[in-house]
Amino acid sequence: MVMKVEWIPCSICDNITKVQIWKDTELKNFPLYCPKSNQETLINVKELHITVIKEADALDAEPMY
Repeated sequence: MVMKVEWIPCSICDNITKVQIWKDTELKNFPLYCPKSNQETLINVKELHITVIKEADALDAEPMY
């Protein structure tokens, strides 16, 4: 049985990132980094459907130490 596999594209520049998903992959609040645009985006993935989470405050926040 062959499962469908896709590469996740960057939501900013549409370049293919280095993250691959399968049909049964589920991600929640996943920080997707694109080396071309040098940006990080929070995404959710379920059944090959990718949703970008638009929380600018979360992306611009400084890390807590």
